Order: sequence, then structure tokens, then C-alpha cells
Amino acid sequence: MRPGKIILFSFLVLLVAAAYVSWNFFGPTIQAPNGNYFYIHTGASYKEVKDSLKKEKMIGSDFWFEKVASYSHYDKNIRPGKYKITDGMSIVGLVSMLRNGRQVPVNLIITKLRTKEDLAKKIGDNFETDSLSAIKFLNNNDSLRPFGVDTNTVLTIVIRNTYTYKWNTSITSVLKKLYIEEKKFWNEDREKKAKHLGLSPKEVYTLASIVEEETNRSEDKGKIASVYINRVRKGMKLAADPTIKFAMKEFGLKRIYFKYLDYPSPYNTYIHKGLPPGPINSPSINTIDAVLDEPQTNYLFFAARPNSGGLSDFSTTFSEHAAYAKRYRLALDSLAQGNKENQ
Repeated sequence: MRPGKIILFSFLVLLVAAAYVSWNFFGPTIQAPNGNYFYIHTGASYKEVKDSLKKEKMIGSDFWFEKVASYSHYDKNIRPGKYKITDGMSIVGLVSMLRNGRQVPVNLIITKLRTKEDLAKKIGDNFETDSLSAIKFLNNNDSLRPFGVDTNTVLTIVIRNTYTYKWNTSITSVLKKLYIEEKKFWNEDREKKAKHLGLSPKEVYTLASIVEEETNRSEDKGKIASVYINRVRKGMKLAADPTIKFAMKEFGLKRIYFKYLDYPSPYNTYIHKGLPPGPINSPSINTIDAVLDEPQTNYLFFAARPNSGGLSDFSTTFSEHAAYAKRYRLALDSLAQGNKENQ
């Protein structure tokens, strides 16, 4: 072979080799896993990360991954987190993302929670911390003390909103952010209104959680709050049906019968005076503000109004209330009888 051809052949070989190496480093060789997310747990080793990438078939051979990882020192700089992997990423792009800890944000969307267990499950569903570890934390007064709450009042630091975190955020840091936002929520104006009612912010939140269960009609929320506030001031029992449901953990109950009223629980406001030890759900901001802005009334009773879409009839005397309550019970009985006949 002539020298010129040898040189040309060698050049072509080098060009192909360079293209091959370049493709493996910078080409779209990465395959996204099911769900498009790759999780690296706290304390994971480099080998565990590499093996997971191979097991989930994101990388074919680990040869090129190891070359890039070694060159960039990623093999000595593992960062836990939740990473979004897309089809067509390069090895260099993948290692760069993992090395720099460019996680996707986790949005913790807080809507209505009924119990600590609901909060623990939501944390377990969204973060590295599992729900069992979360509920252990939420059931530990020593863990909760820095946030000014206990196992009964922990939900009072949960203001409905969307909170952004990293997936590997510890439960302590999750609650710390909720606590900071709760402090912002209770601004000077809301603090002043609570004081005017003779209630602490936690007590307002607890009362709002009862109102939240009583109605979804905004025009009635303040009036229902006034009923309970008036009862507290007169030393009456709240006798709030939602607290029975919470005490029994029977949230689907449609009617509260007399046999339920002596259920033994500190949350049973038919047998204990005052507010329950803590909230029975995480109320909406609108409901909390409705309590703070409750109208001054003389109402001591209310009963659901039949066929009103959730409105109630309010009264100052028990006899008047009894008439409203009877009308509602008859409407329920009639509805139940009609449903029975249609079956």
C-alpha cells in the first residue's frame, strides 16, 4: 500500500474512532426509565448508583459512564435526590446533572388533611422519608417541640398551600418550612382578630377545622363560628357532631345518633367542655378567616336546612332549634324511605 493511502486510511480510522468516542460521550445514548425519574437515596454509593442505572437500562455498558464519572470526580461526589431523565440525554449530560445535584423540585400540595396519618402519607408519597418514619416523628412530642406544637396540635402548622422542596428533604426540614409559612400566615392583623375573640391562633385553627366540617357554604361559616364561640363564652359544651366523627375515625357517617354521643375520647365535645385538644382537619384559609371575622350574634344553635344546598337555620333558643332539627330529621327520613322504595 502506498504511503499516501496508508496515511489516508489511518486518518479515516482515527476519524471513525473519534466519532465513535464522541457519540458515546455526547450522543443521545441515555434511555429514560419508567416514570422518567431516577432516585438516589441518601448514603448511596457510587457502585449502587451505577448498578441502578444499568438495572433500569438507562445506560447500556458502564464503561463510558465510568470514564466520565472518573474524569468529573462524580464517583466521589454522590448527591441524593430525584432526577428527571429524558430519552436522548448524553452520558456527559447525565453525569453533569447528577454531579451538580440538579434535582427536579417536589411540590407538596396541601389540601384538606383529616389526621396526622394523612400528613404522614403525603410526606411518604412525595419524599425520601417513608410514611412510617413520618408518623413516628409526628407522634413524638420531643420532635415536635421546636415547632411549638404537640401530637394533638401538629396540624395547626399546616396552612393549605403548595410548598416546594427537594425530594431528599428531611421530615424535620419539611415541617420547618411549614412552620415558617404558618408564622407568616399569622400576621399582625390575624393575631389581633384572634386576640379580640379571646382565642389563640391554634384555637382559631381548631375551631375553623370544626366549621370546615359543618358547611361548605361561605355565607354560613362565620355564623356557625359565632354559635360555637357563644357556647364557649357561656360555658356550654360545643356539642359539635364533626368531633364525634373524628373521635370515632368514622368520617363517612351521615347522621350522628344518640348512641354515639358518649363515645370516650377527649375530642368528643358532647362530653367535654371547650374546644377539642387539636384540630380535626386542616381547614381552608377562607374558613380560618371566616372564624376571625365572625359576626357578633346571639345564636346558640343551628340545624341544616332541608333542600338548601348546605345552608343552615340559626336560633337563639333550644325550642326554636328543636323545631328546625325535627324538620331536618323528617326530611332525611323521607329521603331514606324514598331511596328504599326505589331499590
